[in-house]
Amino acid sequence: MILGVYDGGLYKVCLIAHILCAIVGFGAVFLNGMYGAQMKARLTAGRPTEALAIYEANEQVSKIGQYFIYAVFIFGFAVLGLSDSVFKFSQTWVWLSVVLYIVATGLSHGVMLPAVKRMGVLIREIVAAGPPPAGIAGPPPQAAEMAEIGKKLGVVGPALDIFMIVILFLMVWKPGL
Repeated sequence: MILGVYDGGLYKVCLIAHILCAIVGFGAVFLNGMYGAQMKARLTAGRPTEALAIYEANEQVSKIGQYFIYAVFIFGFAVLGLSDSVFKFSQTWVWLSVVLYIVATGLSHGVMLPAVKRMGVLIREIVAAGPPPAGIAGPPPQAAEMAEIGKKLGVVGPALDIFMIVILFLMVWKPGL
């Protein structure tokens, strides 16, 4: 069996790794907004330690997912290189997928991850402060900043999901092949 040719053993191994990494990586982060909604519900109900637990679990899963998302890119280029020029960087579906991946990664690192980290700091501050003193009602001082961060995440998160869906479309339909 020839390993380094299109449809050969190494090509298929890299293709499987590419797809598996996409499933694990993007699957780990695709529904992060649901974690956010659950955190918000716990905070609104006055249960910040539960919100923190959800945050920390999501943070761990997302970190692991990130590495798989990076591996998608690496294995994608391996598949491209092992395709015996059946697939070329000059094909629209390839270069456009790469551009969208880079833009999405930039959005993730430039906007999403710093916002999520700040949210974690604010949740930890609320937990550390403990319950409000008797007779003091209303949200904690961190609530306004968290609401602003939530708005940002509510735009960027779905945008990243759309990028992933468009890239998936490009991978399946291969326009410009």
